[in-house]
Amino acid sequence: MTLGNAFWLRYNFGLYPRNLNVKSYSILALDQELISLLKSCKMSSETNQIHGYMVKTGLDSFPFNLGKLLAASIRDIEHAASIFSYIQNPNLYMFNTMLRGYSFSDYPKQTFMLFNNLRARGIVLDEFSFITTLKACGRALETGIGQGIHGIALKSGHMMFIDVKNSLLHFYCVCKRIEDGHKLFDEFPAKNDLVSWNTLMGGYVLVFKPTIVLDLFRKMCCVGLKASVATILCLSTAFGNIASVVLGKSLHGHCLRIGFGSDLNVLTSLIDIYAKTGHIYQARKIFDGLVKRDVVLWNCLIGNYGRIGLVEEALSLMQQMRLQGVKPNSSTLSGLLSACPASGAIQVGQYVSSYMEEERLKLDPVLGTALVDMYAKCGFLNKALDIFERMESKDVKSWTAMITGYGVHGQPTNVIRLFNRMEKEGFRPNEVTFLAVLSSCSHGGLVMEGTAIFERMVREYGFLPQVEHYGCLIDLLGRAGMLEEAHKLIKSLPIKSDATAWRTLLAACRVYGNIKLGECVKEMLRKMYKEHPADSLLISSTYAVTGRLSDLPRTEGMKEADIVLEKRGTVEMKREKMVKEAGLSIIEVYNQE
Repeated sequence: MTLGNAFWLRYNFGLYPRNLNVKSYSILALDQELISLLKSCKMSSETNQIHGYMVKTGLDSFPFNLGKLLAASIRDIEHAASIFSYIQNPNLYMFNTMLRGYSFSDYPKQTFMLFNNLRARGIVLDEFSFITTLKACGRALETGIGQGIHGIALKSGHMMFIDVKNSLLHFYCVCKRIEDGHKLFDEFPAKNDLVSWNTLMGGYVLVFKPTIVLDLFRKMCCVGLKASVATILCLSTAFGNIASVVLGKSLHGHCLRIGFGSDLNVLTSLIDIYAKTGHIYQARKIFDGLVKRDVVLWNCLIGNYGRIGLVEEALSLMQQMRLQGVKPNSSTLSGLLSACPASGAIQVGQYVSSYMEEERLKLDPVLGTALVDMYAKCGFLNKALDIFERMESKDVKSWTAMITGYGVHGQPTNVIRLFNRMEKEGFRPNEVTFLAVLSSCSHGGLVMEGTAIFERMVREYGFLPQVEHYGCLIDLLGRAGMLEEAHKLIKSLPIKSDATAWRTLLAACRVYGNIKLGECVKEMLRKMYKEHPADSLLISSTYAVTGRLSDLPRTEGMKEADIVLEKRGTVEMKREKMVKEAGLSIIEVYNQE
């Protein structure tokens, strides 16, 4: 029996008083029945049935009933919008319901239009109006709109609500405006709660500043707040980035002391820390000591085994997982696949493909992306493309993986073509996507295309370029022989460049034999960064390329043996007692390395 019929039959068969009008009775008891039925709706067709009976009986004339109908319909935001459009005088609750629906839908920018409509009607806003709209700003990365809402909340006095402040803080952190977020955090320090501290620490994790996360945690403890599971998860990510086993052990002890020793989420994060700091067997020791394990815990250890190339251990763990009745999911298989490019074990990919056919698993974005990435990095580009095209649902990571695959295989024109197709199909590229495209343009010598992509990233999408993006652009100009332009770009960067950008330019100087600029770049590296063996090799090679090896500056009293070493481009390394790291390559032939 459908939900609508159930509601109607209860009325027709006398479960509600016959002597009362349906409209008047809805105010008393039908409201509760209606709410109960609407809450149990799982499909749009069910809410449609109830909506139809509301129209027939006149229940839709009551704002309370309409509000509840709207709340039950926002899972299908287009259907909810059609209901909302017929309401002549929507109240604040109805507006807030639609704002919430749009904030987590595929159309978060519609939230801003609705928010402006709400303000234009002169309806007094409440804290929920701001919270949902700020969530939409964070999802759409609309920094300017979010800052405008910050001003509105400040003028209206809603910044006094801690939930509004925390939503605004989350918005700044998601948009990586961490300085603005910290400034907001410091404005009313006495009103900061645990959510405020966790949000700010999470923001610093996003911008890869783990040491500040540790400082914030210490300050949080000093003000008397006790860590939550969210705090521990944030700290574990930060400590994993620091790669300090000492901090990991300290966090482990703290978790045991405050009673989180049996929380699976916390234990998963601790296993991840030990694995990332090179103590995978300590992570396994914690894992083996647990009686209760969920699929996330299994996935964590399998993924870390795969990440460091321990293929046999990862496969063995997955087999144990199946024997214990825990069904692997797409994250399990993607973690297993991560071992393939590192170890060259294509058999693992074939094993995963066989398992998928056996279990009839669908190519969801997580598993499909992992397969595309694995096949592309192992040299099977056509196989990667076939899987990509067969994926029914894709996300930005899927497109980025395929774009990266084309780039690795030296097909920059296909990279540009796929990037344009991605935009046409309505997917918004992120910073990693742009980095993959710029890197491909750099290696393919597509100067015009690369610079145009860089400009679009800044102007159309509003991304703040990072050092890596500038590095690709510098490499692009350097490979094209535009050395002076690359030099000017490095000096004019709005952010502090790293040594990699300068060494990229130094490598370009070697290719084109520009000794003057090469000496300038090497001196800059000597002053600003730690000396590296590659610098001496590159400048020596630059002199060699131009046939001026004899002009290479030497110290007095050099022996004849040093002259011989100089011709090999290693005299400066010898003189400065530097050692170049040894390389290592592994190739698998017939299942043997």
